Amino acid sequence: MKSCKDFITTRHIHTCNTLLKTIPSNLKGKSSSSQRWLVRQIQDPFVEKARQENWRCRSAFKLLEINERFNILAPGMTVVDCGAAPGSWTQVAVKATNSHGKDKEKRIGKVLAIDRNPIHPVEGAIVLGNLDFTTDRGQKRLLETLNGARVDVVLSDMAPNASGIRDIDHELITDLAYSALTFSVQFLNPDGCFIVKLWDGRRAPQFEKDAERFYKTIKIVKPIATRDESTEKFILARGFKGLKT
Repeated sequence: MKSCKDFITTRHIHTCNTLLKTIPSNLKGKSSSSQRWLVRQIQDPFVEKARQENWRCRSAFKLLEINERFNILAPGMTVVDCGAAPGSWTQVAVKATNSHGKDKEKRIGKVLAIDRNPIHPVEGAIVLGNLDFTTDRGQKRLLETLNGARVDVVLSDMAPNASGIRDIDHELITDLAYSALTFSVQFLNPDGCFIVKLWDGRRAPQFEKDAERFYKTIKIVKPIATRDESTEKFILARGFKGLKT
């Protein structure tokens, strides 16, 4: 397993002092929260690297690391990306599954991306923007698009609009996680994989126990690209056992 330093080096992400000390000069008139966000963006090496590598946002590096460590995505797989906007996880899934068909020597996968917000088209993916995954309409459209096919990997980077009140935000994201878990146990292939984002809180242990009913292994992952101050973590559930458990 690669160390944090090794992974950053592999990705050519440099945290030089000059970059970390760069402060934007256009903060006048902005709220304190906006100022903090701008400063954090400027100081974040993953933000700049995402631009350089044409990932839509820094979260791509979270899935890249998870896949590099645990080999969950492979050519030919069918993947559903829940809460996909702006599309960086979809980009990673497309490349890993060869759903764009660019590697003629490998099997061609299928990637479906759904989000309640608009999603700019991603080459090699079926994009369902302006559709809420948690609604009957969103689920119906997703199933119609799958057309009876089973899924190898369910990804969920879904998160609510944060209120800033930790307990409330935790409740909201846990509800989203349960909706993704429910979908995964209904439509995954045997031995399929499920990755879901949570913010730590009182319901997290119970969610992990509930996921354990359906998966052979459960692992908590906090990628390097997760900011130090964040309570974010990812539940990696592998080896789907089926509903008869």
